[in-house]
Amino acid sequence: MKKENGLTTRVNSFSTVSMFSGCGGLDLGVIGGFEYKNKKYSKNPFEIIKAYDFNPHCVETYKNNIGDHIELADLSSKDPFEIPKADILMGGFPCQDFSSCGPKKGLNSERGRLYQALIRYMNAHSPMIVIGENVPHLEKIDKGNAIKQIVSELSEAGPGYNFQVWKLYGPDYGLPQTRTRLFFIGTRADLPFAPEIPKPTHTDGFYNSIDWAINDLVKIKDDRVPNQSQYFKASIAKRGNGQGDEKNQKGLPSYTVRANAKSRVHFHYSLDRRLTVRECARLQTFPDDFIFTHSATSNIMQIGNAVPPILGHVVAKSIATYLRENDLLPGQNLKKKNIKTTLNRAYEAVL
Repeated sequence: MKKENGLTTRVNSFSTVSMFSGCGGLDLGVIGGFEYKNKKYSKNPFEIIKAYDFNPHCVETYKNNIGDHIELADLSSKDPFEIPKADILMGGFPCQDFSSCGPKKGLNSERGRLYQALIRYMNAHSPMIVIGENVPHLEKIDKGNAIKQIVSELSEAGPGYNFQVWKLYGPDYGLPQTRTRLFFIGTRADLPFAPEIPKPTHTDGFYNSIDWAINDLVKIKDDRVPNQSQYFKASIAKRGNGQGDEKNQKGLPSYTVRANAKSRVHFHYSLDRRLTVRECARLQTFPDDFIFTHSATSNIMQIGNAVPPILGHVVAKSIATYLRENDLLPGQNLKKKNIKTTLNRAYEAVL
């Protein structure tokens, strides 16, 4: 153990700060050491020394399931020098203004500019690696200009960074849900070029299905499995504005679990009811011992907004491999050289 910034961290683990942590899906995946559907996900060499979120229910859920290193905070105004210096910065900056079923305000809103909290931290502390996350519809906002602006600003922060944008389709990595997410992977530009995008572990025809994930819960109506008794009784969704009903199909991954309980109402593949809170958590790959203690509305919001832990885990494993193969160590000092010239090369390749 060692003391750094007044906090105790494990030797040979990379100190990590988490922003917009929500209930902790990305954080759980990055840390590793959890079990889902009888499969163990190994621990990764990352230790979260501080986490932040604005929602008190999310903060409470995170504390109950991951640790008390999370703080209730408004990152739009928090001084980055009050946040500890870390090797890794990560954050799924709010996606509602980029979502296909959201208000689509893009960068023309205070919430749409919250990614700049990451930039302020990068300017203050120059972390080695930056991990951002958002929805795929961000690619379409303002005809693609919004994502270009975000990547450009992230790349120019601090000493300069090389950014890749990974578009990961959940079922390719074992997620029993048709969920796609963008991951922004930034490496400080004095370091070797970049981690490799994770290789798919599953292929079409061999995807994990909704019944694979939740079939054992069909006859359980109480909380012997936590949150299994909790679901919405309403039978149909209000029509219009892209809303409606979706009945999941046995043998296929589920529809995307959403944070808004009134949008795209999910029905069980064989039962005449909506999905329970635990079933939604299963589809997001939260282990059953990750418990949600609030109302159904709050719990679904937390689950739907979360990064699926197994997606966080495959991203973290790729970054851990990159760090190991390049002999990079915690606390790697910034190498002073002209590093701005290499910016954006990775992202331009994606476009």
